[in-house]
Amino acid sequence: MGSYYQADHLPRFGEISEGSPELAKKFFDYYQAVFADGALSKREKALIALAVAHTVQCPYCIEAYTKGSLENGSDLEEMTEAIHVATAIRGGASLIHGLQMMDEAAKVSM
Repeated sequence: MGSYYQADHLPRFGEISEGSPELAKKFFDYYQAVFADGALSKREKALIALAVAHTVQCPYCIEAYTKGSLENGSDLEEMTEAIHVATAIRGGASLIHGLQMMDEAAKVSM
């Protein structure tokens, strides 16, 4: 049984333009601009992308930004720390929604 995600899709990402070349061009131009050096370095942006990739659980992005982080000078310790930051934020977001549950439970229990 194969995986839902296909490893060969990542290098073929550009093929998505076949259905709408104009929109794909706009996306890829924007994407390149986002990841260019700016107020944040390419290295910092790759680490952010790696953390976000884990948060949204995109295996394609995890693969791409693991490589991107390494290529831009990050090491395993920095990459792991970035993932822990994302994990803490995601965990905190789940916990804060517990207050919504508590408020609802209080209403129902009245």
